Parts: sequence; C-alpha cells; structure tokens
Amino acid sequence: MPAAFPLLRNPAELAAREFDVLVIGGGIYGAWTAYDAASRGLSVALVEKNDWGSGTSSASSKLIHGGLRYLEHYEFGLVRHALKERRTLYRIAPHLVRPLNFILPMWKGPRASPFMVSAGLALYDLLALGSRPVQPHRHYGARALLADYPFVDPQQLLGGFRYGDCQEDDARMTLVVAAAAQGCGAVCANRVAARALIEAGGKVVGAELEDGLGGGRFAVRAKVVVNAAGPWAPGLLGAAAPKVKLVKGTHLVLPAIPACNEAFLLTAADGRVFFVIPWYGRTLVGTTEASVAAPADAQPSDAETRYLLAGVRAGLPGIGWTEADVIARFAGVRMLQAEDAASLSAVTREFAVLRPTPNLLMHVGGKYTTSRHDSIAIVDAVFEALGQRRAPPPVTQLRPLPGAPQHGFESWQAQTIAELAAAGVDLEAARWLTLRHGTLVSAIVALIQARPALAARIHPEAPFVLAEAVHAVRSEMALSLDDLVRRRMPLTLLVRGEGWRAPLLSALADAGYDDIR
Repeated sequence: MPAAFPLLRNPAELAAREFDVLVIGGGIYGAWTAYDAASRGLSVALVEKNDWGSGTSSASSKLIHGGLRYLEHYEFGLVRHALKERRTLYRIAPHLVRPLNFILPMWKGPRASPFMVSAGLALYDLLALGSRPVQPHRHYGARALLADYPFVDPQQLLGGFRYGDCQEDDARMTLVVAAAAQGCGAVCANRVAARALIEAGGKVVGAELEDGLGGGRFAVRAKVVVNAAGPWAPGLLGAAAPKVKLVKGTHLVLPAIPACNEAFLLTAADGRVFFVIPWYGRTLVGTTEASVAAPADAQPSDAETRYLLAGVRAGLPGIGWTEADVIARFAGVRMLQAEDAASLSAVTREFAVLRPTPNLLMHVGGKYTTSRHDSIAIVDAVFEALGQRRAPPPVTQLRPLPGAPQHGFESWQAQTIAELAAAGVDLEAARWLTLRHGTLVSAIVALIQARPALAARIHPEAPFVLAEAVHAVRSEMALSLDDLVRRRMPLTLLVRGEGWRAPLLSALADAGYDDIR
C-alpha cells in the first residue's frame, strides 16, 4: 500500500480522467466506501464539500459499541453484527479504538428488573463471543457500587452492573480512513462540493463539482456514483430522493468526574437511556433524539440541555452539575429508514443500499460502528452496476489502519510515551498523541526535535500540543481554524473561550502557515 499520509489535496486530478466510482461525502461511510473500493482495485474519487467528518461523523457519542439498548427492541442481528465489528476495529486500529467500562446502576421502581438486565448483559456477552476486546459483565451490590462511585444516588439503589464497550475519536477515525483510501490510490479532496449529477442515456455518469477554494466548477466522469452524503444525500437527488427519517441527537461536554475512568448508562425520566462518558479529560453526556426536517435544524437546544442535566442529576446527584458547568454542546443528525414506530428509539437502525436511478447508489440507516462492514455492501453494489457478477473479496478487515503498530500496542505505546516525554511533551499529552496518531506520531516528534517550543500545549486544559497543529496543516489536509480546533483536535469542545487562538496562530505563522484563519 502506498503511504497514506501526508493526505494530499489535488482537485485538478479529479477532472483529468474517468473513475470507476465517485464517492460524494467525506463522512465515515464515504471514507470507508472509498477505501474498500480502492483496496479492491477500482479507481476512486472521494470528495467532501466541507471537511472530513464535518457533519454527523464528528457529532456522535464517540463509541464503537454493540448497541446494548437495541436488545430491548429485539434487534439481535444488528447487535451481533456491531459487536463483531467492534472487535475488528479494535484489531485493525488499536491506537484509535480502546476498551471502556460502563456502569449501569439499578434502582427500585416499576421498570427495575435486575434479572432482565443481567440476562440482557449475558446475551450481550454471548453475542460477542470470539470477538470481545472487553471483559464480561459483572454484578455490583448496592454497597460495593457506592464504595466505588459515591456520587450515585443511594436512594432505593439495588446495585448495578459493569459491562464493556469501546471508545474512539470519531473525526480522527474518519480522517484516518480517508487517508487509507488515498493510500490505495483514491483521489481525495475536501472543500469540493457536488452541485449536480450528470446524466446521459438514462444513467448517472458523473457529477458537477465546485472547488470551494476558488478552483471553479468542473465535471467529473464516473461509471458509478455513490451518494454517501448522509442526511444531505436527498438534497442532491431532487424528485428521485427516497423518503427518509432525520433524527437529531444532542450531546453536552462537561467537566471530568473526579477519580472516575468509567462511563455510565443512565435512564431519563421518560425512559430513554443516555451515556455519561469520560472523553479527553472531560465528560460527554448524550444523546437526545428528535425528528428534524433538514440537517440545518440539528442545533442543540436549551430544553435538551436541561433534559440531559436533569437525567444526570437524578442518577448521579453527587456530581451536582448545572447549566453553568456546560463547556460545549453539539448535535448531529442521522438518516434512518422512513417507518412508523412507537418512538424514535424504536426506529430501526438497519442499513440498506438504495438505487434511486441507474448507476447511482446511496445508503440509509447504519451506525458508525458498522460503517466499515456496511461499505462492503455498497462496493459490492458498485461492482454489480459495473457489470461484474462476482466482486473481489474485501480486504479492509485484514489491513491495519494507518498508524497501527505492527506488534504489541501496549509495549509500543509505553516506549513512545517515554520518547515524547524526553522531547518535552507532558505525559498526559504524550499518551493522547499515541492514541490519536499511533506510529504516525514520529512526524510530530520530528517537528518537536526541529523546534522544541512545539512540545508545549496549545491550551493548558486540553492535551494537544502545538506540533499537532503544524502537522495537521502540513499533512492532514486541515485548511481552516475550524478544521484544526474542532476535528483534528476537538479544542472547541473541551475548553471555553479562545485562549488557544494566540499560541496556535503564532506557531502556525512561525511554520509558514499564517494564512490559516
């Protein structure tokens, strides 16, 4: 495989030839589809109108998980599929996907059934057999649970359970998968928007694209087009757009829970479950669910903020968060199959490949966790549209993603943290560098060795160093401050204000990137 990084933007190459497949949308589904297609020998173009993962793929709960709550709706196949993918992603990207323990407290009440929960967790473990990177679940008595987590509501507490899933940085993962696609030969460009589809002879044969950096409009020819723009996909299809359901989910970012490395699964007053998750030294709380008419409507509301905080205060009253503690909030929107259901939580997340017009494909449903495997079905459909009865077998499950150490992640990580510390990086930032960049951290070490001042943090409250910003502009196709501080490093989600701005712009100017704004 050719080198995946630096991620190079070359929009001129898009118009230079016809591609087997043009993938529109640089979220996680578009990135995996481009990577799978390119790794199976197709010529691929991947374009994104904004930045990699700038839509829903940077607004998730940051989890790689089986979806424990889907068992309540008897979606056993979906859960088993997701648990298998959890293990695959952990294996091919140990630097990006890491195990996380969840605590599930249980209180007396009409819905309380420790036996049913224990049975559900046993089924969750069983469905993950042979593909589990986490420990089996265990039961806590009330006294033992409060001894470890004294901020849990002790009133009518029956006890609780611990179970495992995995966590990641969704924007970082999307970027790395896009880079893997480039490493297999795909032509990738952000800030390139699809304005219209090109049709000839009753078939889609390409798209009219526009370079958002001043390169004008141009046509790209492709034998097959995959519209992987997620909730924005129907907007490109006009009357041919299928009926879908758009569902908004809001998250809050709050301070860390002192001396707690576990996540919590809690139930709100209306019966909906939500997460309380440690993330980059902060806590992520979410999510809500609400129907919206358009992606632009996916904005966090004050009512959702109060709803989530009320749920946390009810289950974890010892923390005492109020609205004043909210550091940031964000919302994403998912595109699900249009179906009638008793509640939004009951709407199926099942994935499907649609063919709105000849040689045009799009998907609906699915989850971040299953996007790699789902992309295989999309690319199989591409081969079918190309007239190949038998598609080559997929290989993305066999190849480590860029940055994955070849052997022994833990031993590699310990050695690399020591090297980063010797170069002047504080230990917490060094640990996060290994979890975000893997072996590609060597490029950041080289930057620090050339300019030791780049080992300093951008902001004292976030574990990111100045060298990461320079590296992101130089090698990760970051073209704006928002690319840098929201997706390459989620600074704006972790710290209040803009105390990061002056040191960041100064470091970029010293490196010759004073045009980043």
